[in-house]
Amino acid sequence: MVTMLTPTRKLASIQVIEGFDPIPNADAILRTRVLGWTQVVRRDEVEAFRASDNLCVFFEIDAQLPDGPAWSEFMRKHGFVVRTVRLRGVLAQGLALPVSILGEGPVPAVGTDVSEQLGVTHYEKEVPDDPRISGPFPPLVPKTGELRLQSYPAVLDDLRGHAFYVTTKIDGVSGTFFQPFDGSPLVACQRNWSAAPGDHPIWRVVDRYDLRVMIPPGLAVQGEIAGPGVPGKKNHLGLKEMEFFVFRVYDVRRDRFFNYYELVAFCRDRGLRMVPVERVVEGREAVEYLHTLEGWLAAARGFYEGTTHRKEGIVVQTIDVVRSEALGGSRLSFKVINNDFLLKEQA
Repeated sequence: MVTMLTPTRKLASIQVIEGFDPIPNADAILRTRVLGWTQVVRRDEVEAFRASDNLCVFFEIDAQLPDGPAWSEFMRKHGFVVRTVRLRGVLAQGLALPVSILGEGPVPAVGTDVSEQLGVTHYEKEVPDDPRISGPFPPLVPKTGELRLQSYPAVLDDLRGHAFYVTTKIDGVSGTFFQPFDGSPLVACQRNWSAAPGDHPIWRVVDRYDLRVMIPPGLAVQGEIAGPGVPGKKNHLGLKEMEFFVFRVYDVRRDRFFNYYELVAFCRDRGLRMVPVERVVEGREAVEYLHTLEGWLAAARGFYEGTTHRKEGIVVQTIDVVRSEALGGSRLSFKVINNDFLLKEQA
């Protein structure tokens, strides 16, 4: 079996910092870019960047920096968590620091993950001890979670010429529902764990949509749970009740994701609601489509239909499942977060 990889984020990696532009009325900071992310750096760090041929250590959004090293002390007031901020009118997404924070020795190659070396972890909101958590996520099923385009802009080169579709990113919690092929009971999971049957939002979805019957053995159905009653989430879609929006189906025995048309048919035949499809691009339009970071960032903006709430963003996937070189061989799929949503949620 050839496993379809699930890409992992490099929370701290060696990258190239691109240019240094002045910011009006801001003498101490400059605007630059790393990968697809706009950055703000201190003017007094420019020489340190240039001394290493514009290499930097880039920390992604949600990187949890260690408490202790001198280089991270300035982040104490932010809880050592890298977030999206606006400084003097410039959107800063991530954090770029000189490679000198790595200490003595040769600088690793561009793209090298230095998270473990620096003690950087992924920021997670504290989850209370919950007896309804029954165990780990099923190992045969890929976890949910798309990587952001801004961190992997080269994925656009992989996408060129392929038919693709765009869906609205629902602001909810992910749910995975796996029907084992050995006759074991249905497994219902959130992002990293399975939930014990009972009065839990995950199992309310199972009962409401009769997923024990709807999902054939060997398939895992994954989607977003949104609406009133979803813990830790606001009802940005203005739903009257909790709903489940399917975004992919995975066949465990064949180690393959359903393509777009298979996914549409699966949801239609079972009365399940799919995530909103914003557009489908095929044929000559797909061949000639001009993929740019700026264009996709613009496409991610807007509001949830029928509301005044900014949508979280969009997800872009190929019609047929394609492996992406830029994503290390995982399926070609990425999310583009609405920057207006990020700023509002982190305000």
